[in-house]
Amino acid sequence: MGGFFGVASATADGSSDLLYGTDYHSHLGTMRGGMAVWQDGRITRIIHDITNAPFRTKFEPEQPRLRGPVGIGVISDTDDQPLSIRSRLGHYALVTVGAARNAAELQRDAFQRGVHFAESRAEEVTLTELVAMMINQGTDLVDGIRLVHERLEGSCSLLLLTDGTIVAARDRWGRTPVILGRREDAWAVTMETCAFPNLDFEVVRELGPGEVVRVTPQGVETLVPPSETLRICAFLWVYYGYPASTYEGRNVEDMRNRSGAILARRETIEVDEVAGIPDSGVGHGLGYAAEAGIPYRRPFVKYTPTWPRSFMPQDPNERSRVARMKLIPIADLIRNQRILFCEDSIVRGTQLRDTVRRLFRAGAREVHMRPACPPLLFGCPFLNFSRSRSELDLIARRVIAHMTGQAAGDPPSEAMEPDSAFFEEMCRRIAAELELTSVRYQRIEDMATAIGLPLGRLCTYCWNRCG
Repeated sequence: MGGFFGVASATADGSSDLLYGTDYHSHLGTMRGGMAVWQDGRITRIIHDITNAPFRTKFEPEQPRLRGPVGIGVISDTDDQPLSIRSRLGHYALVTVGAARNAAELQRDAFQRGVHFAESRAEEVTLTELVAMMINQGTDLVDGIRLVHERLEGSCSLLLLTDGTIVAARDRWGRTPVILGRREDAWAVTMETCAFPNLDFEVVRELGPGEVVRVTPQGVETLVPPSETLRICAFLWVYYGYPASTYEGRNVEDMRNRSGAILARRETIEVDEVAGIPDSGVGHGLGYAAEAGIPYRRPFVKYTPTWPRSFMPQDPNERSRVARMKLIPIADLIRNQRILFCEDSIVRGTQLRDTVRRLFRAGAREVHMRPACPPLLFGCPFLNFSRSRSELDLIARRVIAHMTGQAAGDPPSEAMEPDSAFFEEMCRRIAAELELTSVRYQRIEDMATAIGLPLGRLCTYCWNRCG
C-alpha cells in the first residue's frame, strides 16, 4: 500500500520531524523509502531500498543531507519515490499512494501525444510517473491535480513539494486518509495519526474526499474544497492501520476490540482460550475474549529481534518459510486446548494452513478461526491490498470454483449472503482445506458497525464489489 508524511516548519530544519514522521508509516510498505526537502530554492532527494532493513536505519545517516524547513517522505510498497520533476510548471517532488486501473490506457494516450517515461522498474510505468504526467498537462499544479482526479480510475492521494510549500491532495473518493496536524512551530500532513503524538503534533482535521490544500509553516489554505462522497477503505481499520491511528474519528484499536466483541456475540461454540494472529489479529482477539469472558492467551508469539518487519517475498515457498520463522508456538499453552483465533482476514490461506498444522502437532484439541471481515472475493483495484495475480489465488474463490465447477466469472450472489446454504457450505469447505475445526466470518454489516460508519461511506469492493 504505502504511506506518506510531510512537514512545514518555521525553524530552519524540519528533517528530524520528517524522518520520524515518515518512519511511523513503516507498517504500510516494505519495498522503497524516500524523502525530499526544499532548501535555498532547490530540492534534495534521497531514495533507499528498505526490503531487508528498517527505513530509519537507512535514512538516519543521510539526515545531514536533508536539512531544510519543508519536506515530504514516503514508504512505498511499489516504486521509487519521491520523483523529482522539472516541467513548465516548475520543479517539484511528488509522492503518491494508490493504484490506477486504467494505467495502460493512460500510458497509451501519453505515447500518442509524444510523452515518454523513464522507467524506474523494468517494463513498468509507475503510478507516480503517470500522475506527474497528468499534473504537467494542467494550467498550473492545482489544475493538474484536478486532471488526475478526473482521469485516473482507481485512487490517488499525494503530496507535492515545491517552492517551500507542500500541496496535499486526498483521493477523490477519500479511499485513503490525509490528516493535518499542528504544533506551535510547524504544520504536518500524514496518513497515519500515530505519527503525531511523539512529535508533539495535534490533529487539526482530515482532508475531505478530493480536497486539495497548500501547507506552509504559517498555516493551511484550501485550494480545492472537498466533496461529500466518501468511500474510505474499510481495511484500514481491519488490517492496514496501526492501532494508535484514527481515521474519520474512529480509532483502529477501538474498532478491532468492537469487531471481536461482535464476533463473540454471534458465537455458538465453546472454547478454552482466545488468541489473535499477531499483530493485526490481536485487537480483534482481545475484544472477543473480553466479551465472551474467555481467557486471552498467546499460543504463538512473534519473534521481533530479527524479524521485525512485515516484508514477505513474492516466491510462495520463501514466503511460507518467512512466515513460519516469525511465529513461534508455545506448546504449554496449546496442548489439550480448544483454541479460537481471531485474524484480520484470510487471503490465500497457505500460511494459515501451516500454522493450523503446527497447532495440532503441538497437541491442540480444536482450532477455530474467526476472521474480522467477510470472505475476500475480489482483487482490490484501488490500493493493491492483495498481491495475488489472480482472484483464484483467494481461497474463497478457489472453493467457489470447485463448488460451481466454473473458474471464470463472478461468484454467485449466495457467496455474499451469510445466511444462505451456499455460504455455509463454502465456509465448511474452507475450514476443511485449511484443516480448521471451524471458520466463521464477520458479517459485512457487523464490520461497518464496528467501524462506526455506514456501509455507503466505506469501500467494501474486496467483499461485494461496492466501491
